[in-house]
Amino acid sequence: MSTRDRQRFERLMREIRACARCADALPQAPRPVLQADPRARVLVVGQAPGRRVHETGLPFNDPSGDRLRDWMGIDRETFYDASRIALVPMGFCYPGTGRGGDLPPRPECAAAWREPLLAALPEIRLTLLVGGHAIAWHLYPGRRPPPVAQTVAEWRAWWPRMVPMPHPSPRNNRWLRERPWFEQEVIPRVREQVRALL
Repeated sequence: MSTRDRQRFERLMREIRACARCADALPQAPRPVLQADPRARVLVVGQAPGRRVHETGLPFNDPSGDRLRDWMGIDRETFYDASRIALVPMGFCYPGTGRGGDLPPRPECAAAWREPLLAALPEIRLTLLVGGHAIAWHLYPGRRPPPVAQTVAEWRAWWPRMVPMPHPSPRNNRWLRERPWFEQEVIPRVREQVRALL
C-alpha cells in the first residue's frame, strides 16, 4: 500500500470515528465502534454495537463475540488484530434498546460510510455476514430479503467469498438448537477458511 493510500485510509477512519450524523436519534453520545486495516483478509459484518460494546469501545466484546470467535476457531488476540480481521458492523454506534432487544442499526451509517470503507479494504477474501441486517445489505441490495434461516441454509450459493450466518447472540440459542446442521456443516468450513486465510 502506498503512503498516499495509507493516508487516505487513515483520514477516512478519522472521519468515521468523528461521525455524529445520527446523534439526535441515539440514546447516548455517538461512539463509532469498528476495527479495520487495509491488510485485513477476513471481514466480519455485524449489526450494531450493544450497550456493553458501546461502553468498552471494543467490537463483539460480549457473549456474542465469544460464540463468534468459537465459530471462527480463533482466539481474542487474533480476532482483535486489525491487520487480519476487519470488524465493520452495519451501524457503528449503539442504537438503543427496544421491547425485543437492541434496536436496528441506524440507516445513516451504511449510507454514508459503507461503500467507501469497503473499497478501502482490498485484501478481503472472506466476509462473514452476521445477522439479518448484514445479510440484507450485502446479498439483497434494494430487495426484500428472504428469512435469515433460508439464506443461511443456502450458504453454498455465496461460498467461499461470503457466508450468511445467524447472529451469535444467546437469544438465538433456540434457533441453533433447531438447526444443528449449521454448527455441524457450516462452522467447520468457516474455520478451515479462516485458518487458511490467516
